[in-house]
Amino acid sequence: MLSFNARNFLLYNVAWFACVHFAADDHAWVGIVATALVVTAHLLGVTHWRREAAVLAVAAAVGYAWESLLVGTGVLSYPTAPEFTGLAPLWIVALWVNFATTLDASLAWIRRSPWLAAVFGALGGPLAFLAGEKMGAVQFGETTTALTVLGVGWAVLLPAFCRIVDMLKPHDEPVSEPAGSALPRP
Repeated sequence: MLSFNARNFLLYNVAWFACVHFAADDHAWVGIVATALVVTAHLLGVTHWRREAAVLAVAAAVGYAWESLLVGTGVLSYPTAPEFTGLAPLWIVALWVNFATTLDASLAWIRRSPWLAAVFGALGGPLAFLAGEKMGAVQFGETTTALTVLGVGWAVLLPAFCRIVDMLKPHDEPVSEPAGSALPRP
């Protein structure tokens, strides 16, 4: 049986791939459904599901605003998204929610240091988008500019989001505790 963190990491990656692959194939709804299933499983597996749901809602709002800013400024575009909106498509917002499920589980270690979160964001954010670009789900206005903006944005947003997660976490709650188990405190 997989540990809570291993399952979280595996399900995150399945939903990420489903969102990106099916968005590139103009069937974004498949990735959105996959993410909804992963998020549901995640919420059913955590002790403080209301707090976790609040974290996921904040991720959706921040992700939608940030991605819409990137689209609106021409830094990137989503080729299969409706052209008339100029806003981020729902599948990329689903990816933000999906990513947020890891911050109190398989990626909880990045919350220990804002600098660690910044470095992880500066490198991981652009790499994820580069993979999405290679799969055909996203296009960059100008590659170097887009990757730089993504790196700087994620270097700021990830530590800020980690702080939000910490603010929403009850003081007596371990970093990650699946429902029905008592993990030692870190």
